[in-house]
Amino acid sequence: MKSQRLARIDHEIQRILGNLITKDLRDPRLGFVTVTRVEVSDDLRHCKVFVGIIGDRHQARQSLDALSHAARFLRGELGHRIDLRHTPELIFVEDRSAERAIALAKTLREDAERHAAASESEE
Repeated sequence: MKSQRLARIDHEIQRILGNLITKDLRDPRLGFVTVTRVEVSDDLRHCKVFVGIIGDRHQARQSLDALSHAARFLRGELGHRIDLRHTPELIFVEDRSAERAIALAKTLREDAERHAAASESEE
């Protein structure tokens, strides 16, 4: 289990990066991106940034490329806004959990509709 300190650092980095990405990045390749989760390594040298991207696979790939291209800028700005001895290296990873949740909800809804239709036909 993560220590409270690392959990607070995760949360603070997530908040700062979310603001930086939405307000400061002007890359046309960047679509609608949301920072969903951040995981900092125990030594605070590396940081996985999980991002949710709205759009198709091509848009997601372009957005990840734009974020990777802007990683040095984001790391520098993060270093100015957070008080850590070492600013972690940023690694961007696509988080597809929202897509899976939508697909699961759709499947459950369709199953409920089939079940309701089967119940009506029995009556």
